[in-house]
Amino acid sequence: MNSSKPTSKIRFTFDKGVTIPSLIFIVGICIFSVLFPVEIKAVLDVIKNFIFVNLNWVYVWCVTIFVIFLVFLMFSKYGKIRLGTNDSKPEHSFFSWISMLFAAGMGIGLMYFSVAEPMQHYSTDAFSESHIISRAKNAQLYTFFHWGIHAWAIYGLVGLCLAYFTYRYRLPLSLRSCLYPLLKDRIKGKWGDVIDIFALCSTFFGITTTLGFGVVQINSGLETMKILPETGFTYQILIVLVLVSIAVFSATSGVNKGVKILSNINVVIVIILLLFVLFLGPTVYLIGSFTYGLGNYINNFFDLTFNTHVYEEKTLSWFYNWTILYWAWWISWSPFVGLFIAKISKGRSIREFIAAVLIIPTLFNFIWMSVFGNSAIWFDFNVANGALSALVSDPDALMFRFLEYLPLSKVLSFIVLAIIIIFFVTSADSGMLVMDSISSKNSSKSPKIQMVFWGILLATLALMLLNAGGLQALQTMTLITALPFAVIMILFVVSLMKALVIDYRYYEKGLSVSTVPWSGEFWKERLKKIVSFKTKESVKTFMDDQVLPAFTELKEEFLLNGIAVEINYLPDDLKIHLEIHHDVVNNFIYGVMGQKRIVSEYMVDDDNLPDLDSNVTYFPKTYFGDSREGYDVQYFTKNELISDVLKHYDRFLKIVAEESNEMFISSDNNSL
Repeated sequence: MNSSKPTSKIRFTFDKGVTIPSLIFIVGICIFSVLFPVEIKAVLDVIKNFIFVNLNWVYVWCVTIFVIFLVFLMFSKYGKIRLGTNDSKPEHSFFSWISMLFAAGMGIGLMYFSVAEPMQHYSTDAFSESHIISRAKNAQLYTFFHWGIHAWAIYGLVGLCLAYFTYRYRLPLSLRSCLYPLLKDRIKGKWGDVIDIFALCSTFFGITTTLGFGVVQINSGLETMKILPETGFTYQILIVLVLVSIAVFSATSGVNKGVKILSNINVVIVIILLLFVLFLGPTVYLIGSFTYGLGNYINNFFDLTFNTHVYEEKTLSWFYNWTILYWAWWISWSPFVGLFIAKISKGRSIREFIAAVLIIPTLFNFIWMSVFGNSAIWFDFNVANGALSALVSDPDALMFRFLEYLPLSKVLSFIVLAIIIIFFVTSADSGMLVMDSISSKNSSKSPKIQMVFWGILLATLALMLLNAGGLQALQTMTLITALPFAVIMILFVVSLMKALVIDYRYYEKGLSVSTVPWSGEFWKERLKKIVSFKTKESVKTFMDDQVLPAFTELKEEFLLNGIAVEINYLPDDLKIHLEIHHDVVNNFIYGVMGQKRIVSEYMVDDDNLPDLDSNVTYFPKTYFGDSREGYDVQYFTKNELISDVLKHYDRFLKIVAEESNEMFISSDNNSL
């Protein structure tokens, strides 16, 4: 008799309404870019130039609104709201959290542009009439501007909206959720699918182009260091295959393993490299220039923010090709980076989230760009006789050529290469996690083979575009899509503000005016309770003698009024609650649970204070279905407990009756 083991069939979690249209669009655009790279790029360049020249003010205003809005939230009363329930805690340490958002957000770009961008601003014809010192100051100022608060405000807004609606409203980790207050249940239909399709395509294009340019820089570095003989396509295939394989392994390990470990390692190596260059380079000059540059940035912050260069015709072309291009690039990357930041930010308060996302990466970027960019300018002027500024058209090799002017240049080149490789991997693995999340509507049961699929697709299309010269066309396409998404992000601002107002009112709403305070009727019994401390057994006795009879009487009276009530009692867990089920709105829950409290040693030792055998005591504490903070009810009698439940039920009915609260009291929470 033959026996066969049942085979487990892989269950893909792809959402067809999002994944299939996205793949058709992604593959179609990439094939066109491979077959007709010059023609496609020419057409897209015309569209991009029209947008940048005629609609650049849209980018300027949108980015300005994002910055002002986030700063307002950080200092407002809404800043204390948590990205999750009121008692939720962060899942990752602060260091790991910052490391991961930094690695996903700008890692590989910092390595590519830290020398190239300041040198290009320093050498550009737009500022050629300025004195050499003014050009050096402008180079640092505009680099700070492009990599500072404005860039992180774009990422931060999308990340905040996603984290808030995902962990506070318990909606899917999806861009469609950010428009819930405006679209409500329509986010579950075609409108939501369109938004997710856009996010998936934008994420794929952004990662593909960045990884393509990253491969070229890695290849250039390996050639400069004599590890590879040339920068041929064959070597780029090998680089992509090795690094994407590592990225797939990291992504399938999950955020808490592969992504976190690599991000933590890279931040440590980055800091070591930064200190090497700082102390091996013109140290005093770098510290002084950073100090001046920071003050210069603060002094010119509003001028930089609103400057459209409309009165400076000579710098207009530079403005389009740098500032506007950067705003478009950060916006086009924000779905990917925002989704990843949201994924790792559960439990943070809004104030903590904004402060960390805006200030810490910005300050590090400033230090990094000052050390590398100002060192390159100093060497170019004092040592290299213009040799570095002559290489601005070859940014792939510029970083490694710059390192040749420092002591231990070989060691530094190896460190730089290692950092670029790890940033390459962390961008790819976090991108795979995000794309899988979008395509499966944030399913927690996605098979690992889906990560492998995205890794193979990324590697294949990036190499095809790299070989055919189609990366520039794809990059231009990505920049064009930033314009409609900038408008969508303005809707995110409106949506988030609307939700926060309702959220704050909901949790700050006091008890009903019909609340009757304690009377002095049972003051002797209460005094005895005040000067004694409860054990687990006494809390259980309180539940048996007071809470359960109170809930039972309430249940009988509710039934007489046509309202079905359920009582759930778990004596071993010291937990009991009364629940009224609803189909349309959230269930009403009033519960009491045993809560442990640690008291000070002074209270244990003081003879004039209540007797205690240890510093651990227990008390009965209320809890509610909407995560509001409960309170001690150990002094309540049965009738006072009944009264307290009715007060909260009265509050519940008043909130439900308000039309503006209907989206916050959705019945979706009942199934979670």
